Amino acid sequence: MMRPLTIAASLALTTLLAAAPVRAQDEATPAPAANAASNGALQGDAGKGKMLTYTCQGCHGITGYKNAYPSYRVPRIGGQSAEYLANALHEYQKGTRQHPTMQAQAQSFSDQDIADIAAFLSSIK
Repeated sequence: MMRPLTIAASLALTTLLAAAPVRAQDEATPAPAANAASNGALQGDAGKGKMLTYTCQGCHGITGYKNAYPSYRVPRIGGQSAEYLANALHEYQKGTRQHPTMQAQAQSFSDQDIADIAAFLSSIK
């Protein structure tokens, strides 16, 4: 029996699937950010990261919020180290961290997006 997805997970998956043909084309030709990643750590832009984290606030920005599926407390991500945040998002991209909504979100980000998100979230007190 399949479990119903939350609205956020459904939206994230729909967005990801709609962008899939474009992503496949992008992967054939490495983007400059991908080349920069192979040359060392990317510099994150907290201003761009703030714009990219708008949807994150729905779950991670509400004190005491619990996710319906799976049932556990949603961690606060503001103030975490940039390295930790970037590693976590890359692990969701690869599927080594399991959470359907986070995997769908992370797969929609480029390496530069992840660096920007990590730069912004790590700057929050």
